[in-house]
Amino acid sequence: MLILKILLWTVEGFFALLFAYILLIIISAAVVNMKKEYDTNSRYYRFLLNSSTGIATKLIRIRLHVSGMEKLPEGSRFLMVSNHRSKFDPILCWYIFRKYDLSFISKPENFKVPIFGRLIHRLCFMPIDRENPRNALKTIVRAVDLINNDTVNVAVYPEGTRNYGEKLLPFHNAVFKIAQKANVPIVVITVKGADMIHKNYPLRRSDVYVDVVSVLDAPTVKGTKTAELGDQIADIMNGSLNS
Repeated sequence: MLILKILLWTVEGFFALLFAYILLIIISAAVVNMKKEYDTNSRYYRFLLNSSTGIATKLIRIRLHVSGMEKLPEGSRFLMVSNHRSKFDPILCWYIFRKYDLSFISKPENFKVPIFGRLIHRLCFMPIDRENPRNALKTIVRAVDLINNDTVNVAVYPEGTRNYGEKLLPFHNAVFKIAQKANVPIVVITVKGADMIHKNYPLRRSDVYVDVVSVLDAPTVKGTKTAELGDQIADIMNGSLNS
C-alpha cells in the first residue's frame, strides 16, 4: 500500500511540475514584444527553447547521430549553412548546437507559430523577405551586426526553402555575404533523415544524422566570390549527402 501511495505521489508530482513548466513557457512567450527587434541573447529564453526541444526530441523518439563537432571554431563567431529537407532541421540543429547560440534566418511564417514563434523572436532569429531584395538586404545587415557584436552565431539555408528532392536546389549566394562582411568562418553541415520523422512517428524511432562536414576559414571566405563559395559549399554538401 505504501509503495502504491509513493507511486501516486511521484506521478502527481511529475504532472504538477510538467504543468508548471508549460505554464512558465506560455507566460514567458506572452510577454515577448513581437514589434521589438531584440539585439541581446537571453539565457533564460535559450533555456526554455533548448529544454523544451530536448523533451520533444525524446517524446518523438528521435535518435541523433552527430559527427564533426571538433571542427567547430572555438573563440570565434561563425555563419552556419546546411541543406534543408525537413521542418525539423532547424529545431534539431539549435538543440544539437545549443552551446553555440544559433539564431536562424527563417521565413516570416515561422514567427507566427504559437509560443515558439515568440521564443525564437526573442532570441534574435530573423525573418527574411524572399520577395523583396531590399528587405532581404536589411536582414543580412542585421545578421552581420549580431555576429560583430558577439551576440549569436547565425544559421541560414542557402537553398532558401525546403527541398523535397534528392538534389540541392540552386543557392542564394548572397547569404554568404554575411560571413564576408562579418569576417567569420563558414561552418558547413549536412542533415540526413529528418524528413522521415513525420513518417516514422509514432510507430518507429527516427535516426537523424548531422555532420559538421567542413569549416571555411575567414580569410578564404573573404577572398572568394560568393558564386564560387556557393559552388564550393554545394560540392562539400553533395559529397557528404551522397556518402
